[in-house]
Amino acid sequence: MSFFYIITIKEEQEESCISQDEEQLDLKQETETLMEIPTLEEHVESEADGNNQQSFNGTDSQDEEHTSTTDEETEPQNRDQRIPIVCKESVKGFSYLSQFRVHMGIHQKPFACTECTKIFSKLTNLKSHMRTHSGKKPLSCQECNKRFRRTSDLKTHMRTHTGEKPFSCKQCDRRFTQINGLKIHTRTHTGEKPFPCKECNTSFSQISHLYSHMRTHTGEKQFTCKECQKSFSRMHSLKAHMTTHTGEKPFTCKECDKSFRLLHNLKTHMRTHTGEKKCNTSFSQISHLYSHMRTHTGEKPFSCKECDKCFSEKSNLKTHMRTHSGEKREAFSSYRNVFRT
Repeated sequence: MSFFYIITIKEEQEESCISQDEEQLDLKQETETLMEIPTLEEHVESEADGNNQQSFNGTDSQDEEHTSTTDEETEPQNRDQRIPIVCKESVKGFSYLSQFRVHMGIHQKPFACTECTKIFSKLTNLKSHMRTHSGKKPLSCQECNKRFRRTSDLKTHMRTHTGEKPFSCKQCDRRFTQINGLKIHTRTHTGEKPFPCKECNTSFSQISHLYSHMRTHTGEKQFTCKECQKSFSRMHSLKAHMTTHTGEKPFTCKECDKSFRLLHNLKTHMRTHTGEKKCNTSFSQISHLYSHMRTHTGEKPFSCKECDKCFSEKSNLKTHMRTHSGEKREAFSSYRNVFRT
């Protein structure tokens, strides 16, 4: 497979008396002149082997066939001729110099945002980005009047009305309206968790989950109840808390239409319809049996007062509370080390 070579067209025809060696020397000078163009200097790689010589000679013969035309007539025509060239940055080949110059803009990114130092290769991309600073949303959905900054965002939103889900998972055939949703879902199959917490090395499959987790270290509670001013670190915790004020019970049993305030309460109730599963496990203490029974019923009687998260074991609740208090286990570790020595 051959590579692209630089083929330049003479701007002036050589006199018939010039020898073949002199023609090649002039051609080399013209090539060096072309290489002085800033956009070509970083991206064009000339070849000096025999193939180059053959390509140059072929170009010379084409020039000689058109010696009857004037410089003014040949220059515009030569600009439209095929000039195979390759970009050194992306190793992408082009047939025409004009195509190559357009491609150069991808690497140069001459359009800079004056607000945040971001740069773009196209003016249209810069204009679209500027709306993030101005807040302008010129595009509106005809179904619900929701407004958007970019055409691509509007097209993606329209799928919520049409029900279109063009992105499907190859593992389980689940479909999504956005490619990002598919990427996140795929991690449930691969087990990939690319977002680690620097404080405790816990990893997450979504960056939003990492941000939410980080609040357990910082103690930040940015979601506040307007009714009682109680604050929460997670939005879903606030929503669950709000049902205590509104009396709303959004989780309904399909078997008996009984409703519940929290999802885990509904799951516990559903076992009354499916039936309890016996496992014939025996215990020496009745308290251990009661604790074990919760694995079948799904009951979680120990709830966190800070975020409404519930647990089946009191010890699990105590462990969870450390994420709010910031309590460390250094004291316990040093206590164990005393007996190890």
